[in-house]
Amino acid sequence: MVVDRFFPSSKLCSTCGTLQEKMPLHVRTWTCGCGTTRDRDVNAAKNLLAAGRTVTACGAGVRPQRRTLNGKLRAGSRR
Repeated sequence: MVVDRFFPSSKLCSTCGTLQEKMPLHVRTWTCGCGTTRDRDVNAAKNLLAAGRTVTACGAGVRPQRRTLNGKLRAGSRR
């Protein structure tokens, strides 16, 4: 599978789906608003695996649901 190179795999919480707005490359671990502490690389791997499985099961036009820090769905996201 090939995932879009701009897919925010590091900044997207693999537990709750919240998208962190900014995350400089020197940040290696971070804590999401849901209380989960994430290792940047492990989190990215989980998100990429989930994205690949979604494409395999549903087709390439499907995107994971993303939320912003305030819990609202991003524009273009479906519920």
